[in-house]
Parts: sequence; C-alpha cells; structure tokens
Amino acid sequence: MDAKLTLSLDQEVINLTKRYAEKNNISLSRLTEFLYRKLSNNTYSNLEDLPISDWVMMVAEVQAAYKTKPKTSKKLRNEYFDSKKSNLSK
Repeated sequence: MDAKLTLSLDQEVINLTKRYAEKNNISLSRLTEFLYRKLSNNTYSNLEDLPISDWVMMVAEVQAAYKTKPKTSKKLRNEYFDSKKSNLSK
C-alpha cells in the first residue's frame, strides 16, 4: 500500500535527481522508495557505509551534508550502558 511522505530537500538536489530518474525511466517516488528499501534491508554503522553514498554524492555534485538531530543525554547514557552490557556478555 502506498502512503504519502513529505520531504524537504535542496532544490538543486531535487532537480538533479529528477533528471537522473527521468533518464532511467523511473519516477522520483519509486527511486526514493528503492533507496529507502536499500537502507532498511541492511545494517550500516554510519551513513558513509551505505552502498548508495557514492551515488548520492555524484547526483548532488557537492559533498553531502547529513543533518541529524543531536542525541539526548538519556539516549547517550542508554547507548553507553548497552555497550557495557554487551561487552560483559562476551
């Protein structure tokens, strides 16, 4: 079942990606879905490990800037204690 998603992207990236999608006979929506499917099917330790990062860099024609929300102190604390627990169980 398809659902709508609203994204905010740099206009230049949108234009370049639309051209890429058109050249490859795929809609921008299906291209985006393909990329999200790639993301969700594998586990990567960071964004640079993604098999699509080189393609994204090429389409953007500039260094990609990943905007992420800063982690809360609670999240950082939980990650720290979780890592300690996993080290103890080894």
